[in-house]
Amino acid sequence: MCKRGTCSYFINKEAGAVYSTSRNHFKQHLLDQENHLLKHRRLLATMQPKFPTRTKLPSGVITQAEGGSYCSLIPGLPEDLAKVCLALVPRCYFAIMGAVSKKWLSFIGSKEFIAVRKEVGRLEEWIYVLISEAGGKGLNWEMLGSLEQQNRILPPMPGLTKAGFGVVVLDGKLFVMAGYVVDYGKECVSDEVYRYDARLNRWAALAKMNDARRDFACAEVNGAIYVAGGFGYDGDGLSSVEVYDPQENKWTLIESLRRPRWGSFASSFDGKLYIMGGRSSFTIGNSRFVDVYDPACHSWTEVKKGCVMVTSHAILDKRLFCIEWKNQRSLAIFNPSDNSWQKIPVPLTGSSSTRFSLGVLDGKLLLFSQEEEPGYQTLMYDPIAPTGSEWCASKLKPSGLCLLSVTIPG
Repeated sequence: MCKRGTCSYFINKEAGAVYSTSRNHFKQHLLDQENHLLKHRRLLATMQPKFPTRTKLPSGVITQAEGGSYCSLIPGLPEDLAKVCLALVPRCYFAIMGAVSKKWLSFIGSKEFIAVRKEVGRLEEWIYVLISEAGGKGLNWEMLGSLEQQNRILPPMPGLTKAGFGVVVLDGKLFVMAGYVVDYGKECVSDEVYRYDARLNRWAALAKMNDARRDFACAEVNGAIYVAGGFGYDGDGLSSVEVYDPQENKWTLIESLRRPRWGSFASSFDGKLYIMGGRSSFTIGNSRFVDVYDPACHSWTEVKKGCVMVTSHAILDKRLFCIEWKNQRSLAIFNPSDNSWQKIPVPLTGSSSTRFSLGVLDGKLLLFSQEEEPGYQTLMYDPIAPTGSEWCASKLKPSGLCLLSVTIPG
């Protein structure tokens, strides 16, 4: 575990060293990109209006209007052309680019950078998995990347080792929130929040939550992060809900759940927050009720068609895919358009007791093993493949037991 500040210092130092040894190669790469773009002026002319200089960016990102210090990403090039040049650089260079200047660092960390990457067809999806080492000795985040990339371990998360925390991806960044300190037990609940920037390969501490909690539901809705329920300091169930504004780096309490709820999970559909599964102090056993929050109306409604004891879930093609604790050999699929459920059998492979963690990459669903099973290959489900050929094996495989996974574009 690294001390506060150590990870960022090491990354910057390493990035600077790599940059210094590859400076000429990198400059040549930019010149090649410039020549390529100058041959396609018509394309750039159609793209130019889509990158306004007054784009709203996350807090801490410099804009053109602020003293003009952001006006020369690459001296001698128009601003929009310079942005496209940087967006065309392969993702493996992002950390190096962030060490070049503060202007580059700000742009690479912005929402606009992702928008430009998407516009020029260079936006990539990489999978990040939380793995447990053999014997449960420690937890590490690992990047699986694309099918051609080798696995890479991320810098250690700041702070003490935790469990029962929540994770959300927003604007190409991974947010790890709250939980409890493993060494001190479930009574030591945390309100800490950390953010990992996948483009710059570094962690940062953010504003703390209003309520410390563990085993809660969380999701991104309309560019904000919502957390709901869980357990508090005294071990009692929570009904409190709060929302994080990334622009202000601030948590705000909003209308609470109708009942305390814990062990549940959350998803976002059509600009609304859906909370499913887990338990409630008002029900016996697991809850099948779905709590739905509409940010536009600041109110909760309830749907009586939920899924219980979900061990893993993922969003794919505007549908929710779940693996239930009692049935790991079946995918439960929720369609929010009509609140309907359907089930798809999972092919028998390896041990029948194998438990899965779901992931998503390039429009396909991945089933990672949560148990040590020699020879197991990651299953992959393609929802648009012809009938009978939806399932196949993937070469993507974590180096340890996969506890959870997230997909981060960049």
